[in-house]
Amino acid sequence: MISRRDFLQVSMAASALVGASGFGNWARLAAQQSLTQDQLLQFDTFGNVSLIHITDIHAQLKPIYFREPEVNIGVGDNRGQVPHVTGADFRKLYGIDDGSPSHYALTYNDFSSLAKTYGRVGGLDRVATVINAIRADRPDAILLDGGDTWHGSYTCYQTEGQDMVNVMNALKPDAMTFHWEFTLGSDRIAEIVEGLPFAALGQNIFDAEWDEPAELFPPYKFFERGGTKIAVIGQAFPYMPIANPGWMFPEYSFGIRDENMQAMVDEVRAQGAELVVCLSHNGFDVDKKMAGIVKGIDVILSGHTHDALPEPVLVGDTIIVASGSNGKFVSRVDLDVQNGKMMGFRHKLIPIFSDVIEPDKDVAALIDEQRAPFKTQLEEVIGQTDSLLYRRGNFNGSWDDLICDALLSEREADIAMSPGVRWGPSLIPGDDITREDIWNVTSMTYGKAYRNEMTGEFIKVILEDVADNIFNPDPYYQQGGDMVRIGGMGYRIDITKPQGERISDMTLLKTGEAIDPAKNYVVAGWASVNEGTEGPQIWDVVESHIRKMGTVTVQPNNSVKVIGA
Repeated sequence: MISRRDFLQVSMAASALVGASGFGNWARLAAQQSLTQDQLLQFDTFGNVSLIHITDIHAQLKPIYFREPEVNIGVGDNRGQVPHVTGADFRKLYGIDDGSPSHYALTYNDFSSLAKTYGRVGGLDRVATVINAIRADRPDAILLDGGDTWHGSYTCYQTEGQDMVNVMNALKPDAMTFHWEFTLGSDRIAEIVEGLPFAALGQNIFDAEWDEPAELFPPYKFFERGGTKIAVIGQAFPYMPIANPGWMFPEYSFGIRDENMQAMVDEVRAQGAELVVCLSHNGFDVDKKMAGIVKGIDVILSGHTHDALPEPVLVGDTIIVASGSNGKFVSRVDLDVQNGKMMGFRHKLIPIFSDVIEPDKDVAALIDEQRAPFKTQLEEVIGQTDSLLYRRGNFNGSWDDLICDALLSEREADIAMSPGVRWGPSLIPGDDITREDIWNVTSMTYGKAYRNEMTGEFIKVILEDVADNIFNPDPYYQQGGDMVRIGGMGYRIDITKPQGERISDMTLLKTGEAIDPAKNYVVAGWASVNEGTEGPQIWDVVESHIRKMGTVTVQPNNSVKVIGA
């Protein structure tokens, strides 16, 4: 008799062979430029339960460009494993044709030219259309939001997240979990959560004083769908007070808490759960490790690291689904649950090509309503770009190179630092740069641009610390971002070395001299987690710099030499 694990593996293989993962059919159709909304949404309905997953929207209400990473290095057991495969290697792995829309949606090569062919992606009015179509086919589908929703734009900042709350409420999610939302501050997040018409979940969100589960965020919620009792367990970002300013939410502690996760799985199983879903903001590699430790999770809907995978990854009996970011994709997962066991699945990663998918009229009107008070500010043109501006990649992104240039110039610094965050849309050569575009890559509640003196030794400590957050071979010690971007300085990094030994050959670019450990350098940066940071807001710094330049040209950045990738 075939085992459950074998059945799942066969199911996944069959999914890939017949194109049910979504990238077989529409990739081929794209070659004839015949892609339609019906083709994007085509799905062979399967089983008795449907999940809809969106995550890491980062407050992007409107269609955007978003370039996938050129460099995404895996370490330890994840070296060379998805999602740490990019470009042509990714296309070869999944059988994606060069020049197809899946090439454009999932890899970085020829991005500017393909963007002109296939257009923008995302837009929550288009996402609404996809969700409505899935619900028309499977009315009791469960819509789950993986977090990083109320953060990342001009209007979200100005309304303290209310624009996103209003639009997301119109999409009618069944549950969500959290990360950047907490940087709105404890009071504001409590105010929003108390008024949500759906569940705000986090089994790992604890009261910091009492080390007990926080009452505002229940660990799980039950749903009865398709004749099946389903438990959805929330997993918020574990490293909140480390990666973000803990002083903004001092009442709460987080952590992976996989022992508590196991207790929650056992608890919901004891209450009759026939399907257990983890709505996670751990990051993909952390989810893989957790899936190998915690027994009894059927599906992990993964978020935080912005990975978009056309097929789920199987760890033991758990399938892990990655649904991208910035509203660029929606995942549909159909499950066959019989007698308390998941017997098989079908999955489709649906790309939101905004020129192909018709916007939902009601949601489009609601989005315009949220943006109307800020229309003039959003649309003001600050400059133009001759370069492709993007953020993603372990070491470099041209948007952050531009931000570092602004810090060096406007703050009269020797060295600049820009955080390795993964959110922020792209612009293609020839685009205007509006104020909205600048805020899309800088908006946060602690965006002041500091200017301090640091010794060369301390700069190295910072680089070593961030590098360990990314390249520690144990996923539980990884926080999921990219390397801090550096302007005005070059260095060498050996990712195979232990912490304290990865960074070498630090060089001040304007003189070519080696960084002196004992010497002080003027360093400008932003997004400090320290309370009381002083300085102008980063978006004002960048706007001033772009106004002076007029037309932006960002030179290729070869200042980081990577060893061991």
